[in-house]
Amino acid sequence: MLKTEYKKILGIDFGTKKIGIAVSGGNGKFGLPKCVLKNNKDLMQNLIKIIQEENISEIVIGESINYKGGENPVMDNIKKFVNEIKEKFNLPINFEPEFLTSSQAKNIQDDSDMIDASAAALILQSFLDKKNYKKD
Repeated sequence: MLKTEYKKILGIDFGTKKIGIAVSGGNGKFGLPKCVLKNNKDLMQNLIKIIQEENISEIVIGESINYKGGENPVMDNIKKFVNEIKEKFNLPINFEPEFLTSSQAKNIQDDSDMIDASAAALILQSFLDKKNYKKD
């Protein structure tokens, strides 16, 4: 039986110190935590490696909003990060509203080194659910 290679979506939970990374699985049906990257000078090189290895075709990044629906201060950093990604990669980039995803991740798995990756998976899953719902 031939293995069908499909394009995957990368989920990102941006933080000023750490970046959570998730990748879609199951032919785009669910988001899986992958890793946590340090937000440092090696970040883009690490992203390039993941994007190539995982056959990424699209990126989803958490949009940090407050209780009133306005942007949190970290959104300025997220926008700069998105501009860097756009310069390096020719991939569609989507924002997905994220609200307390790190807290949700902690509730699911307790506190661990993979919290940010799990938060990225929750962001990605929300995006995939909406995308797959529209297909049906």
